[in-house]
Amino acid sequence: MADTATRTMSRTQGRKAYASFGARPSGTRHPLVATAMVLPLAALLVVAFGGWDAVVTQASSVAVMLGR
Repeated sequence: MADTATRTMSRTQGRKAYASFGARPSGTRHPLVATAMVLPLAALLVVAFGGWDAVVTQASSVAVMLGR
């Protein structure tokens, strides 16, 4: 049978050590930071592939479905 208690203890100790440096693990990035990172790439892709018309078409379709 595997000894899972020691592995669990070592994982939690590693998290405590990591948290003491003031850094966050990769899975807890703030949504606004993630948005700020993605928006420049999204804008570049819209310009590069001419997707602005598609975005406007989809937004207007959603607005019609919502009744606005």
